[in-house]
Amino acid sequence: MPRPTVAQICTGTLTVVAATVALLSVSGATGALEIAVVVAVALALGTLATALSMSGRRRRPAPRPVAAQPAVPVGPGVRASATREYARQS
Repeated sequence: MPRPTVAQICTGTLTVVAATVALLSVSGATGALEIAVVVAVALALGTLATALSMSGRRRRPAPRPVAAQPAVPVGPGVRASATREYARQS
């Protein structure tokens, strides 16, 4: 499994912090056990957000190696402009 990028880790961290703050403010949890459950749920949500952002990433195909170009024969019967035929635009 590929390692998460910095952006994906930041997304997961931001999700954990935002979910913790939102859940604590909405639930009104005051006990240590209640707060621990809310933080665990937020941590699971952040982990899920990071995992989903990793699976959505698409990989680029590896570049193909360039084949060697055949040598252009140069001799008395070959024009010099024939070696630069590829540069001409029509």
